[in-house]
Order: sequence, then structure tokens, then C-alpha cells
Amino acid sequence: MRIRKKAWARPELSACPYYIEDPRELRGRWQELFGKKRPLYLDLGCGKCVYLAAAAKAEPEVNFVGIDISYDILGVGRRNIQQAFGDKEPDNVLLCYYNIERLPELFAPGETDRLIINFCNPWPAAHCHKRRLTHTRQLLKYKPLLSEKGELWFKTDNDDLYLATKRYLKEAGFEITFDTRDLHALKDPNNILTEHEVKFTSEGITTKALRARPR
Repeated sequence: MRIRKKAWARPELSACPYYIEDPRELRGRWQELFGKKRPLYLDLGCGKCVYLAAAAKAEPEVNFVGIDISYDILGVGRRNIQQAFGDKEPDNVLLCYYNIERLPELFAPGETDRLIINFCNPWPAAHCHKRRLTHTRQLLKYKPLLSEKGELWFKTDNDDLYLATKRYLKEAGFEITFDTRDLHALKDPNNILTEHEVKFTSEGITTKALRARPR
């Protein structure tokens, strides 16, 4: 479902101190803008930033970059971050509008420590599979951007995407280090919920999760 056009989104983003107008200028020097060097996590397709806001607040010693291709969704995300942090501006969050397929234009090799992909579009039609954020051709682009101990974290409600992503990861030279078909059954107190996770769990739909690192 497409989000409704929000005329206020771009003006509010432009005025936001942690929104980056041209993220290409920061390639290789993201830590400089944060002002404090910390592990760098990317939330790919960050959407309304429900997860990102909670993660950034729970992990102040991590720098987060949220990336999405919709100004309208990012506008809502900025408001959710603002709500989570209240009067205090976060010093460990940056947002930017960009096409994730062109991620190497934004980050240098080894610059990131974790890639987070939560409930991305499953693109169920066979002729659209290459558009999946976890498709082999995408993973091969992401892989060089990860640091030596970098990881990819993935969640989905979609069985086909989950199974396909396991295959994609192996094809792209990743080692799967964590694999579950029912994340919530593990009762991990550190699991940070996405908006989709809350909705689907209430409907009895399980969350599948994978974690992997480059071999």
C-alpha cells in the first residue's frame, strides 16, 4: 500500500538537522558527521522509522543511518524519531533519501558494521525477484561495504522471501549465523520490534529472521 502524499514531508526533512540532502558527499566519512566514532549500522528501507527510533534510543553507542526512497515515508519517520527522543535531538541518527540499489555510491568498502533489512517488499512475481533487497545481485553490492566483523540482519513475515534469502546469502558468499522461523518464540528481550512485526504478531503471523556475515 502506498503512503499518501504529504506536502509537509520535504520541508520538514530539509529543516531537520539529522537529514542529509546529498549523502554521496559523505562517502567514506560518515563518522565525521556523527562527531563520535561508533559502530555504524544501516537501516535499509527504514520506512516510518519505528524500528530505527527504538534502536537508536536503546543503543546510544551505535551510529544509525536510515535510508529510504520515499520522502513521504521519511517525513513520517522523522516525526517518529522526534517523538521517541522528545526535546533531545538524537546524536546517533542520520536520515537520507536514496535508492538502495546504488548503496556503494554512499559508503566506502568496509565502512559499515551492520546492514539491517526489515520486512522489505517481497516482490512475489518471479520476474520481479531481482528487485528484492536481499537478492543475490544486491547482496554482492552490499558485501564489500561491511567491515571485517560486519553482519547482515534480516526479518520478514514472508515464507518465500525467507527461503529465497537463505539461498541468496549462500550464493553471495555469506555464512548464516542465525536462523529462525519464529523469532518471538525465542523471547529475546533485546529484540526491537518493527511496526510490521507488531501488526503481524497480533494476527498470529510469525517473524522469520536471519543473520549472516561475509565468508
